[in-house]
Amino acid sequence: MTLRIALISVLTILAHAASSQIAGIKLGSAGFDRTQPVEITADALFLDQESGSATFDGNVLVVQDTLRLSAGQVLVEYSDDGGEASGIARLLASGGVTFVTSDEAVEAREAAYSVEGAELQFSGDVLLTQGPNSISGDRLTINLEAGSGRMEGNVRTIFSPQGRSQ
Repeated sequence: MTLRIALISVLTILAHAASSQIAGIKLGSAGFDRTQPVEITADALFLDQESGSATFDGNVLVVQDTLRLSAGQVLVEYSDDGGEASGIARLLASGGVTFVTSDEAVEAREAAYSVEGAELQFSGDVLLTQGPNSISGDRLTINLEAGSGRMEGNVRTIFSPQGRSQ
């Protein structure tokens, strides 16, 4: 019974933010635009034309629309359209990942971001915070356009009454 209540609570928190006035995970759900350019800054860049990838190393910051992702290293895999790189297909971040929007933050050891699918997958000691509420687990998958998410593995939640911080 307690597991069912916890699951219902997590699903409620991960519901689309526009449908509720309570705390919800709004990671890009309402206004995220995946067609916006992806800007990446880092201490160093290593290009590999053969594999169609680039590795950004040291103090990496990735910005797209209102989203920010920082990490120690980010591998960028480019999409292959007829033999020519036509854009970013996926970003693989490691070395301590922090992902933020205006109201929420996710911390994890690693993350994978599918630009075309607008999906983020975090792994390793994942912590999602929104105000005084937090959810932790082993893996978190977020669909930025739908505003939906799923936390798996050793899930723990802390919910504070609305308007009250701990």
